[in-house]
Parts: sequence; structure tokens; C-alpha cells
Amino acid sequence: MKYHIDPMDAALLLRQARARSGLSQRALAARAGIAQPMISAIERGLQDPRHGTLDKLLRACGHELDLVLRVGEGVDATQFVSSLRLSPHARVETGVAGSKNLERKARSVTWVR
Repeated sequence: MKYHIDPMDAALLLRQARARSGLSQRALAARAGIAQPMISAIERGLQDPRHGTLDKLLRACGHELDLVLRVGEGVDATQFVSSLRLSPHARVETGVAGSKNLERKARSVTWVR
């Protein structure tokens, strides 16, 4: 799966992480194994780094990159549309059936301490 990181967001993230860690671009380059001119280009928004490159740079600054889904993205709206076509009674029955199925699955789980 590919992720796009806006060059300006990457620039800001890297500049802030480097400033917080107290590293110069040269020191970060040595620590991360990435050329200093590349770090400069990323920080100025001229270079759009790959996820792995940005992650490596942030880790060298003592930070980490975490991917989080935005609220409302990744939701399959077709499920809502098909559900709304049902009568209120049918929606309740579907919900009850789903609840019972979830209870059965929860009972079948073996908890390990």
C-alpha cells in the first residue's frame, strides 16, 4: 500500500523533530545515513520523501512516524445506504442478529493471562 505524504507536511515534521532533538542537518545526515543536501531539500519542501525515508530521519531524531486513519475515511458508505433501504423493524432485526453473532464469537474466545 502506498501512502502520500504532502511535501510541506514532511518538511514541517522533519524540521520540528530535528529542532527538538538539537541536531544539525549534518549530524542528522550522519546519524540516519542520508545525505545532508537531501535533508535540506526535504525540509524546504523541494523533495517529497518516501515513507521509509521520513521514518528513518524521524527515528534518528528520536521520534517515530505513526499512520492514523482520518475520521470518516475508509468507511464503506454503501453499507449505510443498503441499511437505510430496510424498514425500521428489519434494521432492528439485523442489529439483534449481529449482536447475537458477536456474543457467540466473544464466548468462543480463549483468554490468555
